[in-house]
Amino acid sequence: MPTASVIYQGQLRCQATHNQSGSIMETDAPTDNRGKGERFSPTDLLCVSLGTCIITTMGIKATDMEIDLTGATLQIQKHMYADPRRVGKIEITIDFPKALNLSEKDRTILQRVGDSCPVQKSIHPDIETVITYNW
Repeated sequence: MPTASVIYQGQLRCQATHNQSGSIMETDAPTDNRGKGERFSPTDLLCVSLGTCIITTMGIKATDMEIDLTGATLQIQKHMYADPRRVGKIEITIDFPKALNLSEKDRTILQRVGDSCPVQKSIHPDIETVITYNW
């Protein structure tokens, strides 16, 4: 079974269904590229995919280490480049709960896991990624 099914709804909007769960999301073209900007754009989702992959893979490792990352927040900034139009840079800042008191060794292990997440390994090397971990 395919991972997802997508229907182009017109006016630069798509509806995507996650086939396993039935979960639905929509995308719009951004306002700087003829869209309404009422939903995430496909390039927004690329950046959000990186952020959620980083924290998810860190969460998996943290669980194995008996560490709870609940409450961590991410701020994601996309930078578009021209000629060709593309995502050129993704900046992600991760803020961990203040009550989280980890050793330098545990922080290093978790950051290495985050830096090697599957989405990070799938992004073209021409896209600069800047990840800041605020412990």
